[in-house]
Amino acid sequence: MPSLRTRPAVILLLASALAVVGLVPAAVPAAAATVPVGSGSYSDTRPPGTSGPTTNTGTPVTPKLTTAARNRPVPTNDWWSSLAFQRYGDNPWSTPMYGHPLTYQATAGGLDVGYPTSPAIVGDGRQYEYAHKRDLTIGLTGLNSPDTKADDWSDWTVTPLWSDGARTLRTTIGHGSPFVYARGSGGNAQITTAGAPTVFADQTNLLGITVGGHHYALFAPTGSDWNIAGTTITAGLGSKDYFSVAVLPNTDALATYTKYAYSFVTDSKVTWSYTGGTTNATYTLTTEAKEGTERGTLQALYRHQWLNTTDALTSYTYVSPRGTMKVRESASFTTSQKAAAVLPALPKSNGVDAARLRGYLNEVVNAADPFSGATDTYWTGKALGRLAQLVPVAEQIGETGTRDRLLGLIKDKLQDWLTAGDANEFSYDKDWKTLTGYPASYGSDTELNDHHFHYGYYIYAAAIVAQYDQAWAADSAWGGMVKTLVRDTANPSRTDSSFPFLRGFDVYAGHSWASGHQGFAAGNNQESSSESTNLSAALVLWGSATGDTSLRDLGTYLLTTESESIAQYWFDADEQVFPSSFGHDTAGMVWGSGAAYATWWTANPEEIHGINVLPVTGGSLHLGGEKTAIRRNIAEMERENAGPAVEWRDILWEFQSMADPATAKAKWDAGNAGYTPEQGESKAHTYHWINTLDALGAPDATVTGDIPTSAVLTKGTTRTYVAHNHGSSARTVTFSDGKTLAVPARSTAIGTGSGSQDPDPPTGNTFQLRSGGVLTTATDGTSSSDAIASAGGANHDGTPHQPLVYEVRGVNGTLTPGTGTAFRLQVDADTAVGLGQQARVSYDLTGDGTFDRTETYNYFATDPVAGWEEYTQTRGLKASTGTLGDLNGGTIRLEVWSAIGNGASKLQTGTDKSVVVIPYN
Repeated sequence: MPSLRTRPAVILLLASALAVVGLVPAAVPAAAATVPVGSGSYSDTRPPGTSGPTTNTGTPVTPKLTTAARNRPVPTNDWWSSLAFQRYGDNPWSTPMYGHPLTYQATAGGLDVGYPTSPAIVGDGRQYEYAHKRDLTIGLTGLNSPDTKADDWSDWTVTPLWSDGARTLRTTIGHGSPFVYARGSGGNAQITTAGAPTVFADQTNLLGITVGGHHYALFAPTGSDWNIAGTTITAGLGSKDYFSVAVLPNTDALATYTKYAYSFVTDSKVTWSYTGGTTNATYTLTTEAKEGTERGTLQALYRHQWLNTTDALTSYTYVSPRGTMKVRESASFTTSQKAAAVLPALPKSNGVDAARLRGYLNEVVNAADPFSGATDTYWTGKALGRLAQLVPVAEQIGETGTRDRLLGLIKDKLQDWLTAGDANEFSYDKDWKTLTGYPASYGSDTELNDHHFHYGYYIYAAAIVAQYDQAWAADSAWGGMVKTLVRDTANPSRTDSSFPFLRGFDVYAGHSWASGHQGFAAGNNQESSSESTNLSAALVLWGSATGDTSLRDLGTYLLTTESESIAQYWFDADEQVFPSSFGHDTAGMVWGSGAAYATWWTANPEEIHGINVLPVTGGSLHLGGEKTAIRRNIAEMERENAGPAVEWRDILWEFQSMADPATAKAKWDAGNAGYTPEQGESKAHTYHWINTLDALGAPDATVTGDIPTSAVLTKGTTRTYVAHNHGSSARTVTFSDGKTLAVPARSTAIGTGSGSQDPDPPTGNTFQLRSGGVLTTATDGTSSSDAIASAGGANHDGTPHQPLVYEVRGVNGTLTPGTGTAFRLQVDADTAVGLGQQARVSYDLTGDGTFDRTETYNYFATDPVAGWEEYTQTRGLKASTGTLGDLNGGTIRLEVWSAIGNGASKLQTGTDKSVVVIPYN
């Protein structure tokens, strides 16, 4: 099997189908060949013999933008990028675009709209697709536009424009929007359906139709009327220029959707914050009332969003390739997540033999070519990442000479690339407003692919250098050029005229996209989600090392958000996203239309599973938050591979170590002598990683520290607290379970912590379960279990069915502001498949028999492997009623039942592994 990463023009299974940062000037001087940035520079012209963006036949292209948008940097790697990037010369409109729940494709006559609700399994079962299929076309009578251009865009919406000289049409579409907002001139509003429509509502300017089994509402201006002639529906606009179309979850929703039909979305914006181990994000739509005064709207939330919000949701849902979308009736919503951990390296432990590690380190630094012949941006980046991972590791065992040799190699290579004029350099394209490294690879030049993959390695390596040499990282030295790479890949500024806001990261989809042109029938795609998070982790480390907390917090938001998306959409952690007909537990690639058990270059299972793990760094710890998914992932790889990994075994050992460190170490011990490391890995790093986790335990995502560069490792009942302090003064890091850790300046600290101990929060708030229905603060129980009755094949999601009930009465307490209920429940379905356990926590504040607050959590899908699994409140609230207040002789009740399935399961009692923690002092 080939182990080199290659990127053909089409996927194997789809062949048919910073505030401005740094010292860079806002505009590139027209006459300058080299633009200085601190000690570095970039060029404003491509090196001879190279290419920028082209069509598939090699013809140079510039962005397809209207005059109004021409000077704006276009976010090339987006779900709608084919509107701006004409990859195929015979298609000047767009390829299919997947907004979810709706899908779109621009054509000469307007906007084709669909709502795919049934998945197709293609490629010998290796891919599922909710492929775009036209239900109707939104246009104007007579419209025949020679092209479609991007006229406006915001964080997750876009406005394409059609014009044929006599008629002009604009539509605004976006992620999560059930509406298409249209403005037109020169013709009547026209809806052309794919088949004969069935009318279910006709109220002058409102028409409800069903097409292809999907329900749509058409809204014309007041005073207009819709007229049907076969499959063509028209309405005169009179003196107005607007109309809208909505896809309905059911016909009963018509009145609700009518309320918002004229509240046109004009902007979409996300804001984020990081505080004390928690990342919050608010997603807001701005609207304009075309009629009346209504300024609200409806938004369909993806699974990674509704799992992490406590905002009220309606009962309306939609089907999507990302699982169920749930509708919120508001112009905004907020998510809150425990921040993903990032460390420069795993800490020192007694599991690592210094002499053995020294030998592995010498193999790297004494190699004839530590960069293994790399010349392009991708492979040079991987080599930089491989060396950077070893710098803190060498320091841990006192190998300061090796550390400094590694730093010297990294600096020399970075400085070479960050200076224009040599065999390798970065060049700015003023048309596309992007920085491309040459020699380029995998379409990073001609297709604007993968900049976040490539440059993430450079920024990560620079962050490690900055950790040891702050002067090198200064803007006046090399930091200015590093920040220019940041601006190209993850620019936090919406007003920077040289680079777009967050080029590749789709804030609403919750992950990045890799293709710069999105020119596929299946929409855009991303294969290596882990190389995307490598950039986010690099931002955390660079921001921490340089004192840029704004950039650090951006990296934390990106990493935390994408970690949930990876768990749900690449690894199907809750087994609620992939269609049952797909037959795989993991996806190598996510597409706008679905996902594929595939890579761009091989069908080898080892690489399909490993491509969303590498590179393994201190930014990979979030993967350990879904241990059951890791076990399923490894088991599937070995089934598909007919045995343990041969290619990339080091990557997969490291992956397994985040769930089962002892098993991974046994594989390392048995196989470390006879393997070739993956190109971005080294035996030194793999040995250190696997043996450290074996000694200290797997990542524990349930506890967070109050700085992003902190983490917890748990082995058995022992937690080890780790934090790196990039600052110049000592500080104390406080963890969410009350533990604290003193961390000297510019150092990593490790310990069992001081202060309050697990569970979280302190002991007086923590109740263990006892068989017989008791909740108690006593800690002297004996491990036992209670049987959870079967759901009997019915769906009891949200409604207790023969629940286990545990109670404690006479509780007094003062509500702690800003905290919420927490629980850890050990559940086991043994070998039964398709089971899900659900919990509800209820509060009777005064003990009068009336529960003032109930909290029902999303159920936990247990795996069919014998052994306890941990169900926690991080599954997210499904529903809640009432509000919390102080407890005065109150009652706390826990109910646990089977939400789905046709078999019994069990709940562990009598230990501190199954607890409820209430938010009270």
